[in-house]
Amino acid sequence: MSPEGLTMIGSAGLRALQDAHWNVDSVGGMTLGADPIAYAIAYASAGSERPIRAFTVRKETKSHGMGRLIEGPFRSGDSVAVVEDVITTGSSAIRAARAVRDAGGEIAGVLALVDREEGGREALETEGFRVIALTRASDIVARMPS
Repeated sequence: MSPEGLTMIGSAGLRALQDAHWNVDSVGGMTLGADPIAYAIAYASAGSERPIRAFTVRKETKSHGMGRLIEGPFRSGDSVAVVEDVITTGSSAIRAARAVRDAGGEIAGVLALVDREEGGREALETEGFRVIALTRASDIVARMPS
């Protein structure tokens, strides 16, 4: 991701969390898609009254070292926004949310850059998660030159 993209996405993500009144302690999601977004939001929050930590959820538990599924400064008891680059089916966010819950976190909701509008939002909401998408696929398509 470019420096400009990190700046824009970090600020927009942080603003969306604040506007939703999700007072989260940390953000993160499934590696690799969520990683730059979570880090950008954490960086954007650095000068705020409530800095947000970023973490990564592995696809599988490490077989060596500490054997963790969640890496980074996540703490049991954290209020968490699960981050997604794109919501399609919602399965990645659901998987990350379950890992966070299993580790003692509380899910404030799911924050995505793009909702592809293919049923993922509805799947997440059926699981009881609130969802924020910075944009929708239809919004992007509408702005494309014809």
